[in-house]
Amino acid sequence: MSVLKFDNVSKSFGEGTGKTGVLKNINLEVQEGEFLVLLGFSGSGKTTLINLMAGLEMPTSGSVTFKDETITQPGPERGVIFQSYSLMPWLTVNGNVRLALDSVFPNMPKAEKEERVDHYIKMVGLSHAASRRPAELSGGMRQRVNVARALAMNPEVLLLDEPLSALDALTRANLADEIEAIWDAERKTCVLITNDVDEAIILADRIIALNPDGTLGQEFKVDIPRRRDRMEMNHHEGFKKLRAEVTKYLMDVGIAAKAEGKKVLPDVTPIHGVPAAVKDAQKGMIDHNFLDFSQLHKIYPTPKGPLTVVKDFDLKVQRGEFISLIGHSGCGKSTVLTMAAGLNPISKGGIRLDGRHVEGADPERAVVFQSPNLFPWLSAKENVAIGVDKVYPKASLGERQDVVEYYLERVGLADAMDRPAHSMSNGMKQRVGIARAFALSPKLLLLDEPFGMLDSLTRWELQEVLMEVWDRTKVTAICVTHDVDEAILLADRVVMMTNGPQATIGKIVDVDLPRPRTRKALLEHPDYYRYRQDVLDFLEEYEHGAKPKPKPSKAIAAE
Repeated sequence: MSVLKFDNVSKSFGEGTGKTGVLKNINLEVQEGEFLVLLGFSGSGKTTLINLMAGLEMPTSGSVTFKDETITQPGPERGVIFQSYSLMPWLTVNGNVRLALDSVFPNMPKAEKEERVDHYIKMVGLSHAASRRPAELSGGMRQRVNVARALAMNPEVLLLDEPLSALDALTRANLADEIEAIWDAERKTCVLITNDVDEAIILADRIIALNPDGTLGQEFKVDIPRRRDRMEMNHHEGFKKLRAEVTKYLMDVGIAAKAEGKKVLPDVTPIHGVPAAVKDAQKGMIDHNFLDFSQLHKIYPTPKGPLTVVKDFDLKVQRGEFISLIGHSGCGKSTVLTMAAGLNPISKGGIRLDGRHVEGADPERAVVFQSPNLFPWLSAKENVAIGVDKVYPKASLGERQDVVEYYLERVGLADAMDRPAHSMSNGMKQRVGIARAFALSPKLLLLDEPFGMLDSLTRWELQEVLMEVWDRTKVTAICVTHDVDEAILLADRVVMMTNGPQATIGKIVDVDLPRPRTRKALLEHPDYYRYRQDVLDFLEEYEHGAKPKPKPSKAIAAE
């Protein structure tokens, strides 16, 4: 039986020349009891679609019906869980859930309300925190309150608008499992908006892609038996096949062809490391142990005494190697990176780059952070030029201009070089940050979760951009990430860190996959999921705060 139905629905905002179309000719039926996932890029109209289901927006043309009745306003039969928690900060967990019941069921007996509140707070695992206020809860716990509040209203349909996107990867996976368990127990109709392919496959009966132009795309049936364990899925051929099909479709419809600029990078030698005789800088660099972390420690003073965050971090990196650094939150990944950048003092041990000790920040070590930190009033070209002018002081203005424009073309901004940073999307800003880092011609490129603020589909696009530019430069690089697929996609070696404090290297996986790499090609490579399992096994071992004994150090150096 069809519960929700869209009949040739279009939605636009604004009037006249300012009119913007968001959804076009949507025909969709949601069946009673099914778990439907709508998957697509940011800006494709996913949230607008779910707002139409909720009655928070009205269609410009066409009709949206619930059980054959036109939706004209929100109703308790359609419970909505948003990305933001929207909790009343002065109320407890119990009070926030009860508030929803008071508004929907004002005449419900007090004892029945209390019983229902207790039931759903227990269902989301928050009985122990029922008397706490939102400020005392983690992000994952706040979203659990949001789920309990929606369920307590006993809706027939549960609408979930990216409810997990603001959470860390581990909390996100755990809460997704809880949502599936609740759906299975209550057998409610669920519609989930997400941009995470794995999350979609784990949860859905049916996946429908939403194209960037606001039209419905391909539909994918998920026939994998429930419950779908994430670790087991890594070995499930049906999961792998569907994952590759969905990924390929989204990349084909959503990721524009990479910019193939016509510029040739001028032969300009960077300022750092150039001897007085103006020898070729590349020939002057060493290849073996180009970057050497030796017994690296980071110790912070605390009122209770010294706290060792990173201990005995030993790693030898060859020139031109790409390292991914991965581990759970708080394991010291970013601490290691900032010490390599010279932005964080080394407590003990040392870091040598090209035979010299790292001391203080230097353009020879370029850093790309989660936020690109652009000057908002400057254009993309001007933001990149600031560093280029300092690194190539002896080059002509034309040569420096060519360097700037070459890298902006490489990251796909050929048509947006003169746009001010404040008018750019987050993805565009991060492209400028990547171009700026490469344009410095650094000896070492350091990336600290460079795509962490972006939705997963924009991440894919920029990962391809990063790989394309890196493949041309072969700069030695270290990327901190918590994304297993990103780590394998980018790296020659994945370095895994144990939990902190006293975090160190626990395991290293050599990734022997062909380059140049693309996500679509790797998903079809017979060894890809073996590498993925190696990393997942390590992360699961440390998932609950365990501190197993690190692996022998002899496996750590690449001699």
